[in-house]
Amino acid sequence: MKFNFGTGIVIAMGIFMVFILQYVIRVQIDSKYDNELVTENYYQQEIEVDGKHDREVAALKLATPVSIESTKAGDISIVFPSDFDAKNITGKIFLYRPSNQKLDFDMPISLSSSNLLIPNNTLVDGRWDIAVEWSYNGSDYRNKQSLTVKKD
Repeated sequence: MKFNFGTGIVIAMGIFMVFILQYVIRVQIDSKYDNELVTENYYQQEIEVDGKHDREVAALKLATPVSIESTKAGDISIVFPSDFDAKNITGKIFLYRPSNQKLDFDMPISLSSSNLLIPNNTLVDGRWDIAVEWSYNGSDYRNKQSLTVKKD
């Protein structure tokens, strides 16, 4: 068999294809290359985009907006409008960790005052995406913010 330029190109293409295939197989099998979706029910959330947008616009129109901040101790403080009766505020708080889906959790809103504190023992250091879905007297609102939690 004669080795010429065409044979070299075919061999090089074959070696390149084997390299790419072994990389794809390794990424699919090895657990350290975790390729999960950001949220478990991603497609359902995409269907609800318009409703989320309407609730976010309603939250922006409030005279006193909801405040979401990280404290020096690493807690997350959520302050609802003080002119609302805190006992009539209902809803859920969703905490998403972009780097690790296993740390995501949600919690119901149960208030006795306009302040809600999420203790740092439920959080790890790093970035958190926080979405507050809440209702007051039949009106729905949504606030979202990204925070970096750092415990002292």
